[in-house]
Amino acid sequence: MTPMTAGITRAGEGIEGVRWNILGQTYIPKQLSESSLSWHATFPPGTFVPPHIHPTQDEFLYILQGRLTAVLDGQESVAEPGDTIRLPRGQPHGLFNRSDSDVKCFFWVSPARRLYDLFWALHNLGPQANPADVVAISAKHEVDFLPPPDAE
Repeated sequence: MTPMTAGITRAGEGIEGVRWNILGQTYIPKQLSESSLSWHATFPPGTFVPPHIHPTQDEFLYILQGRLTAVLDGQESVAEPGDTIRLPRGQPHGLFNRSDSDVKCFFWVSPARRLYDLFWALHNLGPQANPADVVAISAKHEVDFLPPPDAE
């Protein structure tokens, strides 16, 4: 991984022009270094990230627009503009846009580990990805999805 360089990543632009479609959500990477990765995300209504664990990363979200429901270790909370969601490594969490408008937020993880590569792999799956493929690919990139509640 190359060292981070000083500069400005403009609004609406990603580093090196990158923009990912991750299962119906838009992720725009803003910064990448060994110690962290950050990205702007747009969650259209009804989209979500199923419950999962990052065993090697701390994750944070800053809500810019809308209401995002966070399930943190089985407990639901709603985050609104100006709120920060803190997700320590190893803690199960899921994120859901249960509203009728877009949620926009800024994510960052530390350290970056393999998440940048995971987003490339998921982007390539397309909008109708097989959930089993998403789970398998994610596990290879240090993100472990949890089984649905009725499968436990």
